[in-house]
Amino acid sequence: MRTLSIVIPALNEAENLPTVIDSIPRRELADEGWGVDVIVVDNASTDTTAEVATELGATVVSQPRRGYGNAYQAGFDAAEGDVIATGDADCTYPFDALPHLLQFMEARKVEFMTTNRLGVENRHAMKPSHTVANHALSALSRVLFRNGLRDSQSGMWIFQRHVWQAIQVDSPGMAFSQEIKNAATRAGFRCLEVPIEYRVRGGEVKLNALPDGVANLRQLFQHKFRDNRFRATPARMVPLAEAARANAAAERAALAAERAAAFVEELSAKPRTVPEPGGGKGEQFGGRRTLASMPTQRASDEAPLEMA
Repeated sequence: MRTLSIVIPALNEAENLPTVIDSIPRRELADEGWGVDVIVVDNASTDTTAEVATELGATVVSQPRRGYGNAYQAGFDAAEGDVIATGDADCTYPFDALPHLLQFMEARKVEFMTTNRLGVENRHAMKPSHTVANHALSALSRVLFRNGLRDSQSGMWIFQRHVWQAIQVDSPGMAFSQEIKNAATRAGFRCLEVPIEYRVRGGEVKLNALPDGVANLRQLFQHKFRDNRFRATPARMVPLAEAARANAAAERAALAAERAAAFVEELSAKPRTVPEPGGGKGEQFGGRRTLASMPTQRASDEAPLEMA
């Protein structure tokens, strides 16, 4: 069974967590062959976020350093799934769409899938000022990184774990969202952006529009400068994706070999059986005898017959 780690950063979201976690379609994902681990990152909450998440069956990771990026760093380090999915704990992202998104991701052989919330059908869920700011930051990101993404700030991504192991993402705050997208696309991974439904936020808004916007602008230019310096060296970024794929394939092969060896060892440890002659009942296992229970052959039985 494939495994999916769903990482949800949470700062004082005890009120919203029951709705968010209940919206994860565990049964449908299991029917599709996915084992699910929900990881809630408690980002120094002052309410009962951690307790509520535990009661709802989530794995709770504590990150005392506040910040959107800090929370995701801790959550990704704890995630062990083959695939990692993300979304906020404020009821805005459609976790119920995960089975469909995963099917689409596999069909298109995508390594990093991000989502676009900025369609006109979602305009009621976001303040007009936030919509304008998101479009402006996304446009600047497209100019700098030439990746064609329409929503650089979306917080819902689904990606294979080897992507995270290969890229450098440093932002401690909200800029983490644009940095992970730009890093994945520039590293040469197979990326795709798909539209999603975006919903009205529940509870208190945590976004600080002006400070976060300025920080995102600064990060975009810092990332571009770092990217240009890196590409000027003999080791370019594109081979990172190839190396990550090779490492992931080697890990899968090693895990398969380990499982096969364990299976063979388990079979070897089981007592072998032979049918009871004549169909009679043996000493063990209802009509079958173990080899250990079969009578040993006497030395006289092994001697050749002599003519009288």
